[in-house]
Amino acid sequence: MKLMYSKLSRTAKTILTATAITVSAVHAQIPDHIKSIFPAGTVMHNNLAYAGDTLKRHKLDIYLPASVTGNVPLVIWVHGGAWRLNDKFADMGYMKNTVKSFIDEGYAFASIDYRYSTDAIFPVQIQDCNQAVSWLYANAERYHIDKNKIALVGFSAGGHLASLLALSNNNNVRQFSHDGKQVPFKIKAVVDFYGPSNFLAFTPPTEAENPADEIARLLGATILERPDLATLASPTTYVDANDPPFLIFHGEKDESVPYTQSVLLRSYLRHVNVKSELTVVPNAPHYGEMFDVESNRIKISAFLKTHLK
Repeated sequence: MKLMYSKLSRTAKTILTATAITVSAVHAQIPDHIKSIFPAGTVMHNNLAYAGDTLKRHKLDIYLPASVTGNVPLVIWVHGGAWRLNDKFADMGYMKNTVKSFIDEGYAFASIDYRYSTDAIFPVQIQDCNQAVSWLYANAERYHIDKNKIALVGFSAGGHLASLLALSNNNNVRQFSHDGKQVPFKIKAVVDFYGPSNFLAFTPPTEAENPADEIARLLGATILERPDLATLASPTTYVDANDPPFLIFHGEKDESVPYTQSVLLRSYLRHVNVKSELTVVPNAPHYGEMFDVESNRIKISAFLKTHLK
């Protein structure tokens, strides 16, 4: 692992470490350190199979407020990890207060797994995400979920997938659905933490781009070899006036995904008058507790109340 890591490009190295604070293996049960984040009495449903198979990466967890009655809005967590690391518990460790606030404020909360780029190349990752949300939509009543009030929260590679899922939601991109059919759900809001938005804008792509770079691993080719795939996989490709509102956070000193990626996404959204807000966190790197501060939580709380309640 160490030798492989040393050969990666600077961008790949830092994306790789973005959410590596949790192990990449899929846990059979919810770990105690994750359980401890949630308020007492939280109802937890673990390792629900969303694709009708036994693949470990085709599982999700649901967390519900204690004594939940009726159907409540749903917040879906999409983990980061360079599209090939971590699991559905990732990013929670440094975002404890934000995670807890979702349950405190009465939301259902789900965290999903998806296949790694080392399992299969794009677009299976977005197919898995769409299938997971479709399963939650189909089983909403069973888990006290209001299927018409769904928001996504994603981190790094998960921010990319959350943005791509939401922005392509009304475009009927058949490659993004596991069965080629239109997904049944609509996304009401997106909270994007430092997700890549436009692969072609990553600079500088060169002819000598390392095939082990994480974007190249995801696409199965470098950006310059397959700019068509890079465009297909870029969230900005699908921006239009019917997209949901975005709340975006990015570190000023992000050494992995330049904060200009989020500036670019916000510019695309503004151009078509989609509501969006970008917070560039001063001196913040690619991830960490600097994002789990009260000022950010207040923004997230107000954003979700506006668009989900």
